[in-house]
Amino acid sequence: MSSGRGAALLRPSGSSPRATFLELFFDLVFVFALTRVSKRLIDDIGAGELLVGIVHTLMLFLALWLVWSITTWVTSRYEPERSVIQLAVAGSMFGSLVMAVALPRAFEERALTFVVAYLAVMIGRPLLIATALRGHPRRQVPFRLAAWAAVGGVPWVAGALGPDEWRLSLWALALIVDCAAALAGWPVPRLGPAPASGWRIEGEHLAERYQQIFLISLGETILVIGVSFSGTEYSYERAGAFTVAFLTTALLWRIYFHRAGHLLAEALRLARSPGRLGASATRTHLFIVLGVLATGVGYELVINHPFGRLDPAWLIFILGGPALFLLARARFEYEIFGRISAPRLVAVGVLAVAAAPLTAGSPMLALAVVAAVLAGVAVADALRSRGRPPEMSASPLGRGEAAGGTFPAAP
Repeated sequence: MSSGRGAALLRPSGSSPRATFLELFFDLVFVFALTRVSKRLIDDIGAGELLVGIVHTLMLFLALWLVWSITTWVTSRYEPERSVIQLAVAGSMFGSLVMAVALPRAFEERALTFVVAYLAVMIGRPLLIATALRGHPRRQVPFRLAAWAAVGGVPWVAGALGPDEWRLSLWALALIVDCAAALAGWPVPRLGPAPASGWRIEGEHLAERYQQIFLISLGETILVIGVSFSGTEYSYERAGAFTVAFLTTALLWRIYFHRAGHLLAEALRLARSPGRLGASATRTHLFIVLGVLATGVGYELVINHPFGRLDPAWLIFILGGPALFLLARARFEYEIFGRISAPRLVAVGVLAVAAAPLTAGSPMLALAVVAAVLAGVAVADALRSRGRPPEMSASPLGRGEAAGGTFPAAP
């Protein structure tokens, strides 16, 4: 393959920014994967291993997030209609499915299955792309990703094959390597880093993908609400919890998409350095999705025990999930408009203050407080924008920076 044919893998200027059907198909795996994340947390709560369960599940979720986010950046930079990129996405999809199947027991007997699937994606995908880019000067970038994934693969494999008591420490080290490499731009000797913030990407496509992963996380909470209610004996108390949980999810949707959620594509399109804003949005959406998933776990606890005894640890999910979402959404507001979102920060403060007295109440009361606080944020947003023209993006990220980076707009 010549340099010119390798360059054909890069997105041309006229490429459609819309996600392809294959990418949407890929997302279906993450609908299933996120349900496995929630199930593992619920199982650990039931077994009385809350703290260990949170740590384990967070680590496994981060591995899944790395697979999804890097796949998203690949399809935002390369032409997704090319056969090689479609093969890379399909392979990532299969690897993610295997990881999701293994996830509930990934720290136990399915550890090696989870690791092999993860490393197959993280090493195999960039090597496939580098092979397709043969002769093109940009092929060194996927080689960087593969090399760093191989370095992180050593503690991943050692943790899977070694004694169980070493697994947590070794996998934590592996994730530190993987995440630090991505944050540092996968540096190599003499060549330096190639940070994602310098990549030229299709901003509208990247924005759509983050909107979609947020909707997928909301969809997972809908599954939790429906399965929890349909799997228990019908009662008016559970019906009330079911209703409040749905209203809470609708409020999460409203708060996310109000102005900033709709303007991410515009902000990326106008930014002189869209990669910098995109990299920041990647980290923000990680915490947004985590907040929604934790909220979904809280839904199951409330629907199954609406007016029972409230275990104070449950507030980590019932209150903590929405609080994390609001904090991340406040950061998102800054990324798009360059301002601090006072209503969201006030709401987080209210939830923090309410935590102690709510330990004496019921799970249903705690969820009702969450719904009321989120409704207050939604009303504040509506009052602020009433009678005003739609705002334009005013992102402070990427201003004054020259366009360009590791991946130029044209070969």
